[in-house]
Order: sequence, then structure tokens, then C-alpha cells
Amino acid sequence: MGKGQAWVNGHNIGRFWSLVAPKDGCQETCDYRGAYNENKCAKNCGKLSQKWYHVPRSWLKSSDNLLVIFEETGGNPLGISVNLHYTRTICGSVSESDYPPLHRWTRQSSIHGRTSISNTTPEMQLRCDDGHVISDIVFASYGTPLGSCQHFSTGQCHADSSLSVVSNACLGRNNCSIEVSNAAFGSDPCQYTIKTLAVEASCTLSSNTGKSQL
Repeated sequence: MGKGQAWVNGHNIGRFWSLVAPKDGCQETCDYRGAYNENKCAKNCGKLSQKWYHVPRSWLKSSDNLLVIFEETGGNPLGISVNLHYTRTICGSVSESDYPPLHRWTRQSSIHGRTSISNTTPEMQLRCDDGHVISDIVFASYGTPLGSCQHFSTGQCHADSSLSVVSNACLGRNNCSIEVSNAAFGSDPCQYTIKTLAVEASCTLSSNTGKSQL
């Protein structure tokens, strides 16, 4: 396409302009230290400045979607395609020193009618996109896990029950929650150490979305 605006089912997805970035200006190495300027860490020199236009899934229908294009300078709409994407990997990392979720703060108790934050435990909450379920627990560790999403590894402290606890709570469900506490995992894997629960899970399409845990 050339230059103009586009609408999907009446929603404006913005202005498009097949502007090509200058061929010169890209650096072999990128260093953001020091004062910032518009030429620092430039990349994709000589390529289109924007190629993909992201449309919220809620704007799309199962069929009969309408794409309206207002083209100002001329272009070929036959090159347009729509690719549907969903989240395939979800991760979480919650420490036992983190705050519990807000919905647990309002539970009734015998003290002033509400539960004290100190008497509640943090939770990890995992959720796939609508129509998808958690099909695999790639990684789970309650203790002192290392790394970040898709690069988690077990630390020196690790509860052996981590994988089974998370699997029982989450597999086959669209969403789930796991209490981050020693009680939830059967024991304290390392005393006098603040524990963290780290999880990486996979989401896949499912025809049965009736299971829910939140």
C-alpha cells in the first residue's frame, strides 16, 4: 500500500504510509548509555518503517469482516493479508513476599470484618487467550528459581512437588491460580529464605473451554 487510513469493522487502525527508512545511519553495535538522540541505536535501515498493523482480536468477527481502505497515493491492496496470532507461551514469577491479589483483601473475617493482608498469601495467576487452554507446564519451580520467561532454571532451593502442584492446578484449563506458600507445596524447601514460584506454560487451541479456576 502507499499512504492513507484503514478501518476494520468500523474501527480505525490508524494511518499507513509505506515510508522506507534511510539506508544510512544504522550502527553495528547499540549502546544507549549517555544522552539520547533520535539517531542512537537505529536499525532496519533501508527497510519499511512499518510493515505490520495490529488489530485487537475483539474487533474481528468469525466471518464477514470488512476492511475499508482510504488510499491517498495509490497502492495494491492484493498484497494485504491477515494473520491471526495467539499467545503460545505464558509465564509468571511471584514471590511469597509479594502482595496478595486484591480480591483476597476483601474477604470477611472476625477482625473488623476484613482479612488482614498479613494473613493472606500471594497467588500466581495464569491465563491463556480465550478459546485456548494450558496444555503443558514447561517449567515450574518453587524455591529460588533463576532467569526469566523461557529461560527459567532451578536454583539451589527447589521444591520437588513444584511441577505436580502446578500441573494439577492448571493443565487443561483456560486459567488457574496457585497459592505461593509452603503449605501449597507440602513443605519448606529452604528455611529462612524467601521463596519464589516461577512457571512457564504452553497454550493451545481447545474446543472445550468450560474449565476455569479463577
